[in-house]
Amino acid sequence: MSYPQPLTPEEELADAKKRLSLPPIVVICGSTRFMAEMTEADLRETTAGKIVVKPGCDMKSPHELWSDPAAARALKVRLDDLHRAKIRLADEVLVVGDHIGDSTRAEIAYARSLGKPVRFTHPEVDPDA
Repeated sequence: MSYPQPLTPEEELADAKKRLSLPPIVVICGSTRFMAEMTEADLRETTAGKIVVKPGCDMKSPHELWSDPAAARALKVRLDDLHRAKIRLADEVLVVGDHIGDSTRAEIAYARSLGKPVRFTHPEVDPDA
């Protein structure tokens, strides 16, 4: 007699999103130098009926929360972890901008390792193209 295999956490999440009739969730990735383009992509994806998550901080712009270099380094680590959680939550990834840096390249690789579809506003920058 065979027993059904328990669902993985990822399968449980996908099942829960389906049972809740949630629209697709897209996470926006890219350099924060493209924050204006991310806002435009958020608008377009939202009006297309998708739930959008994206970076919430632009650490390239001055702010008291990251004015101390040691605090900024620690915050960057936490924000990177948070963004990977957003990628796990999402159904797909949209990479914004015409430049791919190391952080974005790592996010793309992470998303693809999870089997997430990855789209680009500038497909020519796809590191795997």
